[in-house]
Amino acid sequence: MAEENDLDLVEVAPTADPPVCRIMDYGKYKYEQAVKQREARKKQSHVVVKEMKMRPKIDRHDYETKKGHVVRFLNDGAKVKITIMFRGREMVHPEIGKRLLDQIAEELQEIAKVENMPKLDGRNMTMVLGPIKEPGKPQAAPKPSAPPRKRESRAAQAPKKAVAEPVEEDEDEAEVEAENATPRPIRVTRAEGG
Repeated sequence: MAEENDLDLVEVAPTADPPVCRIMDYGKYKYEQAVKQREARKKQSHVVVKEMKMRPKIDRHDYETKKGHVVRFLNDGAKVKITIMFRGREMVHPEIGKRLLDQIAEELQEIAKVENMPKLDGRNMTMVLGPIKEPGKPQAAPKPSAPPRKRESRAAQAPKKAVAEPVEEDEDEAEVEAENATPRPIRVTRAEGG
């Protein structure tokens, strides 16, 4: 029957008794399966885990900078693993690292949820944050900042000279004014011995 219809005879369940076969166009079937897999791959979300490392004695400015990176990663839809690295006697006070991780979680609670609570693993304490909203959509509106100042051109910065209408003067008065005017500084270069 398959040869008469110019189709393929495909064995579907070889272990069944009797074996189950199906008459179909096998090339078309393989093509449709490939298309379905491609569509499924497009729809699946690829989760990326970024890592941000800190020290327990981090400075406020460095903390704010790293927190900004974490916010950017979360807005891009990535999970963020925050690691506090302890060295030497810092291991005596792991509560400092825990406090730091709790502070980050509290400040970012609007855009992130804690997926793994802070835990000490050897000399490192880790916590994983995951984004709350969909990737690709900005979550937190940036704080309004002062508008950037426009740079003025040199011509605009220079004081504008008042243009007076020409008045007829005596030549003697013009010479006296030229002598009283501040002299222009002399520019000396290295070649001239300066």
